[in-house]
Formats: sequence, C-alpha cells, structure tokens
Amino acid sequence: MADFGISAGQLVAVVWDKSSPVEALKDLVDKIQALTGSESRVSVENINQLLQSAHKESSFDMVLSGVIPGSATVHSAETLAELARILRPGGCLFLKEPVETAVVDDSKVRTAPKLCSALTLSGLVEVKELQRESLSPEEIQSVQEHLGYHSDSLLSVQITGKKPNFEVGSSSQLKFSVAKKSSPSAKPAVDPAAARLWTLSANDMEDESSDLIDSDELLDPEDWEKPDPASLRAPSCGEGKKKACRNCTCGLAEELEKEKSKEQMSSQPKSACGNCYLGDAFRCASCPYLGMPAFKPGEQVLLSHSNLNDA
Repeated sequence: MADFGISAGQLVAVVWDKSSPVEALKDLVDKIQALTGSESRVSVENINQLLQSAHKESSFDMVLSGVIPGSATVHSAETLAELARILRPGGCLFLKEPVETAVVDDSKVRTAPKLCSALTLSGLVEVKELQRESLSPEEIQSVQEHLGYHSDSLLSVQITGKKPNFEVGSSSQLKFSVAKKSSPSAKPAVDPAAARLWTLSANDMEDESSDLIDSDELLDPEDWEKPDPASLRAPSCGEGKKKACRNCTCGLAEELEKEKSKEQMSSQPKSACGNCYLGDAFRCASCPYLGMPAFKPGEQVLLSHSNLNDA
C-alpha cells in the first residue's frame, strides 16, 4: 500500500470487475480506509457500472483499478477516459492489467506500449510503467475464464498516470506586453525641421538664393525636333519587307493596312451613271449592284464573282 502513496483525507476510488476475488477486494478496501481515516472517503465501483455511476467531474484524488490481487481487468478506451474524468487535477491513477509480450493479431490483450499510449490518449500525463511481473496461477486462470484468452507470453504490468493541473476545456487569458495602438484619427508627429525642408512658399520663388531648376533647360535642341518616322523603325524592318511583325511598333503595319484598303477601293467597279448607291430603282439593267440594297457613297461593297461575270 505504500507504493500508492495514499495519505489521510484523500478521496480514493477502487474499481473492480467480475474477475476480482471478493475477499481480496474487501481486504484492500479496509486497508485504504485505515489510511484515509474515514470509510466515506473510499468509493468502490464495478468497472461495468462506472459509466452509469454519474460521478461528478474531478471527484477523487486517486483511482485504483485492477490492482486487486487475483484479478485480470482489461480497460477499454471509454473506461480510461472516464477514470481520467473523475480524477482531480493533479490526481493519480494506478492500474494493473495483463499484457502481451509478443505481437499477436486481433488479440484481446494489449501490449504494454499500447496500454501506455491509451492512457496518454485518455488525457493523462507522466504515464510510466512501475512494475512488470509474471501472472500468478490465480490470474492465469482468471484470464482464461473471464477473457477466454490463452497465451504463454502474458505478463502483469502496473502503470501510473497523472491528470494535468487543469480541467479539460478550461481556458486562461494570456497577457502580452503590447504597446497601445494610437487611434486612427491621431496624426503622427512631424519633425519641424523636416517640415521646413520640404515646404516651398511664394517667397522662396522670388528668393535669388533658392536654386530652382527650369525643366525645359534639361532638354537638348535635338529633343525639340520631331523625329523622322523612318528612324523609328526597328533595325529588322529592312527595305522590301512585305510583312509586319506581330507586335509592330515602327508603323509598317499601318502602312500595309492603308495600301490594302487602297487596293480594295480601286478594285471596286466604278459607276457610269453615279446612281448605283441609290438602289435598284435608279440602276441600269447591266449594273453589277443590281439586286443589292442601297449603300452610302464610298462605302465598300463586296460583290460575288457571279455578279462581276454577269456584268
């Protein structure tokens, strides 16, 4: 009992299951009551009824589960979470459970590392293994009867864990030394010397000591002359080139477009009477625009080859 560190005044919960011998359970409870100094400070719970017992959160200073000699208690993830819930912050859990030393697929019994991981996932800290020993004949028989499990590589391991010094879901405000933010309307302080340096008044314009520069004096005489369009062409645009570049900037694309529009205008049939644009009522019998709608003078009209041939 000295290994558990039970002292007077502590609230202790003892968890048992159907594999726990009744006499061993009664003897353990009597010893714990003698250490705590009161019978009312020891609570005995069956592991199968623990979730329905409705203990308040953080009710016990210490929880002992499966430590009854001769028992073979296996703790589920839900049971471990409930044991962690009823512990007070800083409280300790001591449990004893049979474990496998060999890796067995679909085993009902966990290995010691997996049991420690399950305790950590339930919310406990400082989880460590205290003792490992061989199963007694009574414990081997209990495993076979109550768990229906047979193995020659079983050991009994005793593990402890502690609940953190805070409740699950608790919060605390963090204090940071942050400088106070100025209000949006407050203007930053301006250095008077800097303000005078960048301030120009009307009197400064008349002051001969002020070194003012006329922007026109920065231009050379050549900068005032209108450039020759030919000088703006790219070096690759040589004489005799018939196609402009894709991103033409020298003006060749515009010249080629003008030449093309002139050729299209010259290819248009010329009206002998000058009334072709008015419509069929004013057109001759041999007019190439016969049958086409009226158009504006000078407007480009596309004629089909049949119309030209008929004309």
